Formats: sequence, C-alpha cells, structure tokens
Amino acid sequence: MSLQSLALIENWPVPVAAAGVVRADGTVPGTHGPVDRRFPLASVTKPLTAYAALVAYEEGAIEFDEPAGPTGSTVRHLLAHTSGLAFDEHRVTAPPGERRLYSNAGFEQLGDHIAKATDIPFAEYLRQAVLEPLGMTSTSLEGSPAKDGVSTVADLLRFAAEIQAPRLLDPRTVAEAMTVQYPGTKGVLPGYGHQNPNDWGLGFEIRDAKSPHWTGSSSSPRTFGHFGQSGTFLWIDPDAGWAGGNGTGVACAALTDRAFGPWAIEAWPPFTDAVLAEV
Repeated sequence: MSLQSLALIENWPVPVAAAGVVRADGTVPGTHGPVDRRFPLASVTKPLTAYAALVAYEEGAIEFDEPAGPTGSTVRHLLAHTSGLAFDEHRVTAPPGERRLYSNAGFEQLGDHIAKATDIPFAEYLRQAVLEPLGMTSTSLEGSPAKDGVSTVADLLRFAAEIQAPRLLDPRTVAEAMTVQYPGTKGVLPGYGHQNPNDWGLGFEIRDAKSPHWTGSSSSPRTFGHFGQSGTFLWIDPDAGWAGGNGTGVACAALTDRAFGPWAIEAWPPFTDAVLAEV
C-alpha cells in the first residue's frame, strides 16, 4: 500500500524532502522521497534524548523527581521545559514549575545529568540505550542533546513504532511521558506564539487544543511529538483510525533540508490532514 498523500511533499518549497508513515503495529503503509538520506533533526533530537532518559529511569540510574539543573529543579522539570532555564543560555529566568520556558539549555543539562549518573558520555548512552536496540544505524548525536541529532525517515519510523508499541520500556513509563506535566502552565511554542496552556509531557509536546499548531486541524488532542528548526517533524496520533479496523494509531515523520519558516507553517497542517484522511 502506498499513501498518495505523502507525495504532497513534492509541492513543498524545499530542495529535498522525505516522509513516511508507520502504524502502531509497526507496518509502514507508505514513504516518499529519500528515506535513507541523513538530515539534521534540530529539535526532533529532543524526543530521542527524552527516550534515553526514560531508559535511564527504568534502569534505576535516575529518578524523575531527583534534583537536576538549576536549584529547585528536577529531571522532570528539565524534560517538561519548566526548569526556569532560558531558551539557549544556561541562565535561570524563572522559578522551577512556574512557566513553560522552552529550553535547549535544559536538555543539555539533562544530558549532562544522565552522563554523570551512568558514567557514560550522553551520545554513547543514547546509542546504547535507544539507537542500537531499535536498529537506528543511520542516527547519531553529534553535539547538543537538544538539537544536534542526525537521522533518516526510515530510522525515525523505527523510533515511532517503538513509541506506539514499546519494547525497550514498560508501556506505563511511555504513557507517563505522553501525559501533561505541570498542567495549566503557560508559555511560548517556538514559531507559534503564546499558548495557554502550553501542554508538554516528558520531552514530547502534546497538541491538546493549541492553535495555531504545526499538526493538522484533524489531529486528535492526544497527538504528541516535536518539530525542528531544520524543517523537520515527527508526530504520533494515538487516536488515528485505520480503515478495515486493523489497528489504531499512526505516526508520521518528515525531514527536509530547508529551515523552518512561513513555508512550513503553511504546508505542514494540510499535509497532516491529508495523511490522516487517507489512513
């Protein structure tokens, strides 16, 4: 089966794009473009880092509510962008838990914390804990745990299949990561302005009723994932149905080589709606 909706990436004003869809049962109903080409992920790195943090939690290396980052902050605060750290500076701008301050610095401190707890450099821990077990051989972390991942659509579909039907983790741990942390917290969604509330799980953005948003108008409120400033996204909609009753849940990844901007704000939602309509 091939999804015609994925061909819409041909209309995007980008030099190169690739996209694919994976079901909750791990089957891939369609891809389009060079799915084995490696692209910089930008902030789509964060879900990978978060998943490694979940593994570290299950291994007993860290606890969600242990101190990490600025004074008064915890691992949970860092994952949920409520540590109070600034966007790209290791500078505190608010008390922990008060505001949803989207922070690359917070994920960098999270990576440092996990590296100290496990005595393994974070990029290597990510490889051992997540990438290698899932067969993500074309994915690597080449710097910041917040934004310096490089991957392929094929590898991201392996990751999205794992999230939907976990093998590396207890499903209850993954469910916690997709549950709103610090409900009611306001904040800015980069590229989309102030959101009240600006809901987030443990490293995954949760759509809920946000508007405007980078997913589609038909995306369910439980949709979660991340987009990146390198023109990349990964969303998982656990409520998306499939014709014929053969399972629920679907994920979509798209990678490009053009930075996020007005073109993406315009192109991504109708693309997502077309995918959801077809599946």
